[in-house]
Parts: sequence; C-alpha cells; structure tokens
Amino acid sequence: MKHAFLAFLAALFFGTLAYAAPARETAYFAGGCFWCVEHDLGAIPGVVDVVSGYAGGDLKNPTYENHEGHFEAVKVVFDPAKISYRQLVDRFWPLIDPTDAGGQFCDRGHSYQTAIWVLGEAQLKAAAVSRTAAAARLKTGKMVTPIYRFSSFTPAEGYHQNYALKNPLRYNVYRQGCGRDKRLKAVWGR
Repeated sequence: MKHAFLAFLAALFFGTLAYAAPARETAYFAGGCFWCVEHDLGAIPGVVDVVSGYAGGDLKNPTYENHEGHFEAVKVVFDPAKISYRQLVDRFWPLIDPTDAGGQFCDRGHSYQTAIWVLGEAQLKAAAVSRTAAAARLKTGKMVTPIYRFSSFTPAEGYHQNYALKNPLRYNVYRQGCGRDKRLKAVWGR
C-alpha cells in the first residue's frame, strides 16, 4: 500500500511537471490610436492579450504626455495553434489605412503613423509577403506602412488599457467622430 501511494504521488508530481503551458507568440503593430487597434485586434480568435503602449522610440520611460519619437502601438500575444503570425498580420491590414503617411484618420503626426515591428526572420518574411498581398487589395492609394525590426515597447498607463471595454460610450463617439470606419471602407472597399 505504501508503494502504491508513493507511486501515485510521484505520478502526480511528475505529471504536473510535465504539463507545459500553451505556446504563445508576440506581435507588435501601430495603427493610429492604440485604443482602436487594441479593441479590433483583441476581438480576433486566437488573440490572448493586447496591451496598448509606445513603440519604436528612444525615450527610456515614455508616457502619454511625453512619447516623442514613439508610435502609439500594441503588443499582441496570440496562440499560434489558433492563428498564425501571417494570419494575424493579414487581419491587421483592414483595420488601418496603410496609405496615410501622416497619421490615421483624425489623429495626425508621427505617434499615429502605422507600422509593424517584427521579431526575427520568420516574422519579417511573413509580414513582407502579407504587406505585398495587402497592397494589391487596396482600392485607393499606395501602401506606405513600414516594417521594422523590433526595438522597444513600453506599456501605456493603466487608463489606456482596455479603453473601449471600460469606456464604450466615449470610445464609440471617438471612433465614429474620427471617421475611422468610413475611411476603412473607402480604402478596402468593404
């Protein structure tokens, strides 16, 4: 009986150790106001988490009040068993206007420009192939969204996280007032 109990404990212990958490991957995107990008990418099946923040700049601790040189961006954690990196990038394009080099919709300036940051050669290749395919689908304009190698990402302040869920009325007034969906229809024809 003692040996059976010890065998049970060993199986329980080693079985627990053998459990591996599901694989997760990370992607980084900028598409104008991070509230909108966070909201839209977060609705995609296979996306586990989306964090609003600041990417691509040189400041050590960017904030909403001072993120000069940084893009408003999102960090996307996703389950590659449910959606591949390439599929995620393909889903990103119709959420932005990749033909506008000056910002997005009513938000103007460097902080609101579009971009993709890649982690490694596989992401670079997938993003580039996706970008070419998306450029061919544009109904107006020319693709200007750059692809960069990842350099930095700092999460935004807490009040920016899950903004659309926490403030649905304000979010919807902002989104509609900015003309985001109307412009996306013109760019993508949907």
